[in-house]
Amino acid sequence: KELKKLAREGYWAASRALRAQVYHQLIQQVACRLVTPDALVYRDVASRLFGKLSVSSHPLPEFLEGCSMPTYCLNLEGVTALKKILICVGNLFPDITYSPILPSLVALLLHYSEDEAQCFENISRLIASNAPHTSYIDQSFLAHQASCMTFGDLANKHCPAAHKLIASTSENVFEIYSEWLSWLFHDLPFNYAIRIFDVYLLEGQKVLYRIALALLKQYRLSVTSGELEGTDIKADVQAFVQNIAEHVTVNKLLEKAFGIRLFSRKEIWLLQMANRKALMERGITMVQSRQSFHLAVDIQNFSSSIVTAQEMRIVWSWIPERFSLFPPLLLFSTSEDGCSLQRFYACCEGYEPTVLLIKTTEGEVCGAFLSSDWSERKKSGATPGFFGTGECFVFTVRPETERYEWVFIKKPELAKAVPRSRQRSPSPSPASLLSSSPDGRSTSSNRLTVPTLQRKSRLSPFLAIRHFLLPSKTASMFMSGSQEGIIIGGGGGQALSLDASLLWGRTEHCETFDNPPLCQENFKVQLLEVWGFQ
Repeated sequence: KELKKLAREGYWAASRALRAQVYHQLIQQVACRLVTPDALVYRDVASRLFGKLSVSSHPLPEFLEGCSMPTYCLNLEGVTALKKILICVGNLFPDITYSPILPSLVALLLHYSEDEAQCFENISRLIASNAPHTSYIDQSFLAHQASCMTFGDLANKHCPAAHKLIASTSENVFEIYSEWLSWLFHDLPFNYAIRIFDVYLLEGQKVLYRIALALLKQYRLSVTSGELEGTDIKADVQAFVQNIAEHVTVNKLLEKAFGIRLFSRKEIWLLQMANRKALMERGITMVQSRQSFHLAVDIQNFSSSIVTAQEMRIVWSWIPERFSLFPPLLLFSTSEDGCSLQRFYACCEGYEPTVLLIKTTEGEVCGAFLSSDWSERKKSGATPGFFGTGECFVFTVRPETERYEWVFIKKPELAKAVPRSRQRSPSPSPASLLSSSPDGRSTSSNRLTVPTLQRKSRLSPFLAIRHFLLPSKTASMFMSGSQEGIIIGGGGGQALSLDASLLWGRTEHCETFDNPPLCQENFKVQLLEVWGFQ
């Protein structure tokens, strides 16, 4: 804790010798693979590779193809050393296939190394790190893309204003987020980058997400949506980061970054693994342009009876990155399939996740992103149970566009991570809801029972409630279904509930999403659609 405090406050920024000593000692303590090449191996390989030949006669490793080479004020001798180290890394780590961040890290380390050999040994330890749930350097296109998707997911959750602005003015949001590491270790000036390197060595990749999120928030403060019309946002963000000193000091930037409450390192690692899995399912493991596989909503061919393509694009921009790799597929629509709950279940089962869209007879449009398969409802037996994960959210589209996420996204400190030795099975006491029809008559046939929570039989990849010790059992009521209707969001009220005819619904504030009513409290459904992912 003391070291973290010193790093965050820039304690060793005052002395080059002190920083060099700290870097070496910190990196020597990184847990890494048993056989990791060291300074002696470097001297041997370098003399064999280069001998008396100049470095320029050796091509740079293939994994640097298309990657930029920031030199951070290194002189000519320093640039030569940088190239030699990278060539030796390519030689001794044949498994590395893609690593755009590596040249920057080597260039920064060189400034604080006794010689090339020490710099090589230290970068090798970061490459070979095998600490659980953490990594320093992505070493394949798959890992790099998964990190970019994870940053996109975090930006979506933690920088909603910036995300909304970018999503509404940019054709491809992911293209902007995929530059996040370049902002830190290419675009930021040296005196900012080196302070980030201080904390990164101590705290790993999670700290980089935090700082990039802080940059994004700061960018949002510096622009208005009117200014961005027709602007190349990717270039605009890059220019902003390059001129960061005009906007915020490095101390203030770090202060803002550490004020962002992220989930645990393990939870972020689970998200990264889920993103990798989705990329592999799409066969995306080799270098290729994101455009060829990142299928946002196709404006030309998209057709919904409830939302416009532009509105759907906003909703789609809120969806976790790993699902937006797949094009939307209409699973159920009351206009085509009729107003039947059984038909709703039959059409939606087998799909995970789904997006529910509702248009009321008053013309209001709202809905929900539901992370789990509706067939999960069968696992709780006779008593309806809540299921789903913290990725569920509810939203409004018309008259206002707004999203309401799980309360712990905004305040993760309220939920503690569950110790490995403990597993929970939460079960709040059952309560019941008497739903009333819009004309005020109480309808006992529409009685919906608030289900008890059941522990899921399998581990969800990200934000599963069994990972958290929640202060209130009503704060994780995501979704529930029975013969009588469906409920989304619970605790003190229900964000959305629909009866078995899918014609009458009710919306109110609930503790799970801390949402206001999403439309008129008692409403009649004009149209309902469910979208899945192909």
